[in-house]
Amino acid sequence: MAQVHTGSLPPETPLMFADGSTVYKKFAQEFITHKKGFFIMAPSGAGKTYFIDRQQEKHWMDGDSLWETTNAHPSGFWWLGDNIDEIDQRSDIITIQAKRFGFWIIGASNNFLKPDAIVLPNWSTHKRYIMQRESKNYDGGATSDRLGQVLGHRRWIRQWVKKGVPCFKSVQEAADFLAEAYTTY
Repeated sequence: MAQVHTGSLPPETPLMFADGSTVYKKFAQEFITHKKGFFIMAPSGAGKTYFIDRQQEKHWMDGDSLWETTNAHPSGFWWLGDNIDEIDQRSDIITIQAKRFGFWIIGASNNFLKPDAIVLPNWSTHKRYIMQRESKNYDGGATSDRLGQVLGHRRWIRQWVKKGVPCFKSVQEAADFLAEAYTTY
């Protein structure tokens, strides 16, 4: 069974900014960096981990891994708590930094940073993905008893369409679109 994302520090730990050079260098040893970074946002259960785990080449990194390693995400099931906005703001700061280093990130944490693409599968497909993950290989995130929270997050993500962010039905479609756009930079 895959490891459930839980972060490293207790939520009440006071944080500070520090030199992250070592962390980003370590990620650069594992993932391909590019001249331009990208961020794809998709809700829990939309197929992010499935896509990342099946890449032929490691262009895209899991935002959860990035945010946990940099302590933007605290330990525990923080997405069930009251401080989601604060944690998403911390995640945005880290995503900005990672994009500057040319990383391509896929994740669900976002507050103010405009994503480069969003993924919203058809609702029936999305529910099926969540139930399959829950019954076969749970790796964290939303479960079928939290579908109301997922619907709320989907509504929140959809606001980016009004701000000009392209929306796709699958992570693969979004990744292909951005990879193609990258060739024009």
